[in-house]
Amino acid sequence: MTIQFMNQQMNGERKKMNGAIRRVNAIVRLAFVTIAFALPVAVSAQSMEKATDAVKAMRVGWNLGNTLDCHSSDTTNMWIEAWTQRRPSDYETAWGQAQTTQALMTMMHDAGFNAIRVPVTWYPHLKSSWKLSKNSQGNPTVWSPTADPLGTEIDKQWMARVKQVVDYVLSTGMYCILNVHHDTGADNTAWLRANGSTFAAENARYAAVWKQIAEEFKDYGDHLLFEGYNEMLDGYSSWCFASFAAPGQYNATSAADTYAAINDYAQTFVNTIRATGGNNAQRNLVVNTYGSCDGRGSWNSHLKDPLSNMKLPTDAADGHLIFEVHSYPDVSNPSNARNEVDAEFNSLDQLLASKGAPVIIGEWGSSDLQAYSKTKQNLLDFAKYFVGKAKEHGFATFYWMGISDGNDRAVPQFTQADLKDKIMEGYYGDGGYTSGITPPQVSPASASSASPAVYNLMGQRLTGTPSHGIYIINSRKVVIK
Repeated sequence: MTIQFMNQQMNGERKKMNGAIRRVNAIVRLAFVTIAFALPVAVSAQSMEKATDAVKAMRVGWNLGNTLDCHSSDTTNMWIEAWTQRRPSDYETAWGQAQTTQALMTMMHDAGFNAIRVPVTWYPHLKSSWKLSKNSQGNPTVWSPTADPLGTEIDKQWMARVKQVVDYVLSTGMYCILNVHHDTGADNTAWLRANGSTFAAENARYAAVWKQIAEEFKDYGDHLLFEGYNEMLDGYSSWCFASFAAPGQYNATSAADTYAAINDYAQTFVNTIRATGGNNAQRNLVVNTYGSCDGRGSWNSHLKDPLSNMKLPTDAADGHLIFEVHSYPDVSNPSNARNEVDAEFNSLDQLLASKGAPVIIGEWGSSDLQAYSKTKQNLLDFAKYFVGKAKEHGFATFYWMGISDGNDRAVPQFTQADLKDKIMEGYYGDGGYTSGITPPQVSPASASSASPAVYNLMGQRLTGTPSHGIYIINSRKVVIK
């Protein structure tokens, strides 16, 4: 492996240090030649990491969006099903992204991210016969879920590709959150809705999907987490809070039914995963509020209802549940955005974390998707502030997508490298990922031994092979490529 020193102030000492670098290089190879990261990493259920510790260790994350979550979106225009061979690659690239590679995940890890959320849409892969009828233009793209219902068995090729991407993430040492994504939402293809009647009709299928996922990954270690559902909405497709899109913009009876359904789905999810045993008996599980709403704002008295009505599921495994919300403030007025975030995070502490589980911001960004091009400096400043404030409150954050997008993922390279840097500054300080780390002090004997002192940037000594990242080796900060 090649080792490069990062700190620019050491440039003048490179010649003097070349011999030391070669010695460290040889020592690392000798010490770790027989040790390697393995997938899956089996961990005794008794030793599975607690949720609070996992959230702290995730630090900053990123969403692998518009990839495994791609789908046709509209029952009257099922274009992927009608016009492709429906291979995993046809879905993965349908929304303009390159196929995910190990190199992309390694790049994210080396940049300082320590967790990747992998959104997955499952309904196109549930063994429907896809007997599409013709639309008004005569094209065979119309799907009737009633006449041609979804099955319950996940396509094996699709599951294999999901597993491969999860392995890409975990092989770097990062955390991975795997979820059920656009099976929920506002599209008419969403088969999971937050109301009692849909829960009764779809609960068995929902449990069957999660049972298969859980069985596939039951032996994986504690860096893999499951997220039960994404932004699940009511029958009105209400954002912000339940029944907001109903006549009159609120219906108390409908809202109560919706919040009960969200809690029922969360409980089914937890029960199903725990029943599969193995490491799933204590795997950390993530449950979202209604619509993944964050309670931000004061323009309506019901905005915080998704937080106050969310229950912590009953769980035989103590301390292994996590709450999730999503946050997309308007950054056009920086002062207002900061004030909103301050109030939002206080509400998350008071109304969610107080129920006994840590909180993650599973998606965040600007409500204006063009903010990077229109008000770039506002977004950069906000990103640093948002991540820093989340860290103060103990929330892990997962940026939604844009920092590496489209063909840049195939290179791989960052599309918005300056935004990535601001995210890192928000967590690690003005110097970014490599700043603010005090190398652990080691004795001269340790420094010259055949077993070098190798630490990660959190100051934890490693016993496995250091790979693709920034480390402290014998009190010196180095990059291993």
